[in-house]
Amino acid sequence: MNRDYSRAIPDGWRHMAQVFEALGDVHRQRLVLSFEPGERLNVGQLVEVSTLSRSTVSHHLKILRSAGVLASEKIGKEVYFWVNKDFLRGVFGDVSNYLEQHL
Repeated sequence: MNRDYSRAIPDGWRHMAQVFEALGDVHRQRLVLSFEPGERLNVGQLVEVSTLSRSTVSHHLKILRSAGVLASEKIGKEVYFWVNKDFLRGVFGDVSNYLEQHL
C-alpha cells in the first residue's frame, strides 16, 4: 500500500480526473445521454428534454465542454454541442493503460 495519500495527482492522470469530475454529476450524465449518435444539439434543445433551467443547463454544458466531454461550434447565434467521442475514447484508453502499468 502506498501510504502517501497526500501525494500529488500524477500529470498523466489530471486530464482523466477532469472527465471523471465532469461526469460525476447525474444531471451532466443525463445531458450527455440525451445525444443520439452523431447528433448536434443546442442549449434550447437540451433544456426541452431536461428538468433544469436554461442557465443550469448552460452551466453544466460549460463544465462538460471544459473537460472535453463535449465539443461545440457556434453557428450564427446558436452554439451546437456534440459528444467528443474521439477524446473520450482516448481518455478511457489512457485509464486502461494507467491501470495496466501502475495498479
